[in-house]
Amino acid sequence: MPVLAYIIVAVAAYLLGSIPTGYLVAHARGIDIRSTGSGNIGATNAMRVLGKPAGVFVMIVDCAKGFAACYLGVFIYGYFINQLTGLHSITDSDSNSFDEAFNSFVYFPIIAGIFVVLGHNYTCWLKFKGGKGIATTAGVYLALAPWALLIALAVFILTVLITRYVSVGSILAAAVLPVAVWFTNENLILRIVTIALCLLAIYKHKSNIKRLMAGTESRFGKKPEDAK
Repeated sequence: MPVLAYIIVAVAAYLLGSIPTGYLVAHARGIDIRSTGSGNIGATNAMRVLGKPAGVFVMIVDCAKGFAACYLGVFIYGYFINQLTGLHSITDSDSNSFDEAFNSFVYFPIIAGIFVVLGHNYTCWLKFKGGKGIATTAGVYLALAPWALLIALAVFILTVLITRYVSVGSILAAAVLPVAVWFTNENLILRIVTIALCLLAIYKHKSNIKRLMAGTESRFGKKPEDAK
């Protein structure tokens, strides 16, 4: 497979991830979300600054970016297969369905998953400053490892209900996800990538960790201190 295919997948996924949903939704209301609340463009800050409907919308779109990028990787692979072999579609290959093709060509969605998260976290449209990648990473693992995501999501929800800290829920979910992937998925590359993405997610929460240690972190339902 040509290196060009991998490059196109990476660039396309990055550009998809770089769409600053929270910033655009806030901008449509005449608000610069970067100077309001935590200054973060993610779903939590959007929810606190713009209200729950807008925040939920941002979360869904950011999640959809991650999910769509993984399947975009398969479609791009299918295009190159078509060019090289003359097959009319990805399902003309040895796979009998798109889902089987997805599993067969998993390295392309994994690459897409990495770069869509990087695009969200370091968007080129906002001087390479973005969100924390929690919703986008969730979308990636909805495509790549849904059972592992379900475990991490359960940890997130339970933690937020108990502590009322979204940041704590996000950090613990990020810590649990690699373990869940390890026990539910046999792909070694995906296991390694999951560790890297989750370490990145925890690193992006460094300001939250400092506030938690200082006792100044905002609880869910109150005015913002920080967001995803």
